[in-house]
Amino acid sequence: MGSSSSHPLAAYGWDDGWESEFAPHAEQGLLPGRVVRVDRGQCDVVTPTGVVRADTEFVVPRDPMKVVCTGDWVAVDPEGSDPRYVRTLLPRRTAFVRSTSSKRSEGQVLAANVDHAVVAISLALELDLGRLERFLALAWESGAQPLVVLTKADLVPDPETLGHLLDDVETAAPGVQVLAVSSATGDGLDVLGAVLSSGTSVLLGQSGAGKSTLANALLGETAQQVYEVRDSDGKGRHTTTTRDLLRLPWGGVLIDTPGVRGVGLWDAGEGVAQAFSEIEALAEECRFHDCSHQAEPGCAVLAAIEDGTLPERRLDSYRKLLRENERLAARTDDRLRAELRRTFKQRQALGRHMMERKRGPMRKP
Repeated sequence: MGSSSSHPLAAYGWDDGWESEFAPHAEQGLLPGRVVRVDRGQCDVVTPTGVVRADTEFVVPRDPMKVVCTGDWVAVDPEGSDPRYVRTLLPRRTAFVRSTSSKRSEGQVLAANVDHAVVAISLALELDLGRLERFLALAWESGAQPLVVLTKADLVPDPETLGHLLDDVETAAPGVQVLAVSSATGDGLDVLGAVLSSGTSVLLGQSGAGKSTLANALLGETAQQVYEVRDSDGKGRHTTTTRDLLRLPWGGVLIDTPGVRGVGLWDAGEGVAQAFSEIEALAEECRFHDCSHQAEPGCAVLAAIEDGTLPERRLDSYRKLLRENERLAARTDDRLRAELRRTFKQRQALGRHMMERKRGPMRKP
């Protein structure tokens, strides 16, 4: 099929690395393809000969983390096979994963082989910075580069107000580019399009964040159905029910996803550290290497809160996500679970000791 740059799938992200990974399957006569949609045990796969419908019967593992997902590169049966099957998945380079809502501590892959994780936040609603930080922690953990897009910027016509909102989001997203865009007026779409013109991007956010409208604006056509946001609570309906991989006209591909209600962490320790990189940097300056940033002397994190350079809300959110990630890990790790119980008891004892010191010695009657 020639070099990877002239390969029929080059526009979908095919490169020398994927060609090398696929070589053993090519020898078996299989075709390479990228999954553009998955539903009901089957998937649509774009191949060098076009989009085909393939059954996933042979790639249904017990581990939900290995289930076929939009964005996966796969090997499928050649033309003439009826029915056609996905025979294997190529190893993923990146994966955006959240924990499921079940109590079995399972992860769910929302998108695979992603270069940019675009978090859409609607300016029609009050900013929920804590939820944004969750998305960013998962995005960093995935291996993709996060990007925050503030949608419906036309609803904030005052430049000063919009500037304050951008500042608040940038404070909650260190090291992440933040763009304000409007699908209605087209403002900011050229910059966003340039960022997404190479590689694969996944569009994430709550229902009503304007993801499908944004996807249509980037595509220059109505590819995704859109409904109005409810006036009663400002929430949107799930207009996107599957994860669709869409080819952008100027280059790159975009995975549009349904609105995400639950944003549970999944093995996101490094992602949390990256999302709160300024706190991690301050912690390096603490007097004690195991400082918990509670009341220890010489704590650089608490000093930053005192002088106003670090918002207390950021530290509270950081602690919350760390605890959640630890609890999730402890569900499947007996040793870690025992260690967390021991730490909790030590903190309880320290708390009682500090309370007794404040009250002074108890007098006997």
